[in-house]
Amino acid sequence: MTPASKDGMDASVTHSPLAERLRPKSLGEVVGQQHLLGGGMPLRIAFESGQPHSCILWGPPGVGKTTIARLMASSFDAHFITISAVLGGVKDIREAVEQATVWQGQGDGSGKRTIVFVDEVHRFNKSQQDAFLPHVESGLFTFIGATTENPSFEVNSALLSRAVVYVLQPLSEVDLKQIIAKVLVERALPAIEKIANEAVERLIAYADGDARRLLNTLESLNVAARSEKITEVTDAWLLKVLGERLRRYDKGGEQFYDTISALHKSVRGSDPDAALYWFMRMLDGGAEPRYMARRLIRMASEDIGLADPRALRLALDAAEVYERLGSPEGELALAQCVVYLAVAPKSNAVYKAFNEAKAFIKKDGTRPVPLHLRNAPTRLMKELDYGKNYRYAHDEEDGFAAGENYFPEGMATPGFYRPVNRGLEIRISDKLNELKLKNNQKN
Repeated sequence: MTPASKDGMDASVTHSPLAERLRPKSLGEVVGQQHLLGGGMPLRIAFESGQPHSCILWGPPGVGKTTIARLMASSFDAHFITISAVLGGVKDIREAVEQATVWQGQGDGSGKRTIVFVDEVHRFNKSQQDAFLPHVESGLFTFIGATTENPSFEVNSALLSRAVVYVLQPLSEVDLKQIIAKVLVERALPAIEKIANEAVERLIAYADGDARRLLNTLESLNVAARSEKITEVTDAWLLKVLGERLRRYDKGGEQFYDTISALHKSVRGSDPDAALYWFMRMLDGGAEPRYMARRLIRMASEDIGLADPRALRLALDAAEVYERLGSPEGELALAQCVVYLAVAPKSNAVYKAFNEAKAFIKKDGTRPVPLHLRNAPTRLMKELDYGKNYRYAHDEEDGFAAGENYFPEGMATPGFYRPVNRGLEIRISDKLNELKLKNNQKN
């Protein structure tokens, strides 16, 4: 049992972190995310419907993902099971299934719903994520996943198709000021009575949209204030106490995602100095270098592509060097990559082709694979003309089967990929034009 404190209160409550003590107990107490929780908004409608549904809450740290999941459990009068994908595994999933089965009862309506909340769900591998599917499908429990990573890349498509994705945003300056005001009004920091306006602005810039970071910082200040018998937090005292921890991402207070956007646009705009400036601003502000490495890999694919295929390899190498050396030595490799990406020839031709092909497939029907393109490993398939009249390109002149069609029958050539007139894509364009001419001559 949890021991009780001298005043009769639960000791686990009195000693719990400030962020946990101030966690909203109702939907009306939630600060921010009004694009989801405001009147008529998707999550508000879900709460009011009384019918929970599986979902994935995607957003940066400290924006309310766990809070929303817990409020769903209380709102729907459901049992709440939490699994940390960082520490847990299939054993935890199995135990959750067993508990949910017991709570469900005998199927006579006497049982209670169960919500299984998986924090950092992107840390689970494919087989671990797959373990949820049959139970989500059967309705044994409602699945809620929380992730800071793009679920399109980190969550299995099968699980993703069974869950609604809600995108949470970093808390605004107004939101964070509201939290500070609440802390002071409720005297959640006994030693602190007032925080000067300049100190509030600095705290908000440091929090960078993260309520948990803000509350943890305030809790640290309360300890220092009690020790020094300080009742008002001034900007000067704040800097003295926390020092380097209060470095901002920028002098103007822009949000984290604005800064990474500036870096990306500087690389795309082929300005190495500006790219280095934003890159160093992020590192100086405490950005995780591994996150920066992932973004650089993305830039190499999206904005450079086949204009200079070496860019992607260099980005991967830079990420590997950082893994081997760590900070600060490994950061130089990332900086080298930033400069290379900025000066490399640019092309988004593959990126555009990818998106066009994706959109086309979504709206187009499932066309059958032409017989001549099908594999024929069995006698029956050969008798059905699988692979018949297929032309093996290596046996053709110049290794190219001129006039051959590789699309489903009746489908026009869509022309997704259109090389730009820069870098290696100049040569790729020449090659494609040459092959097109051969096709036309054959046809």
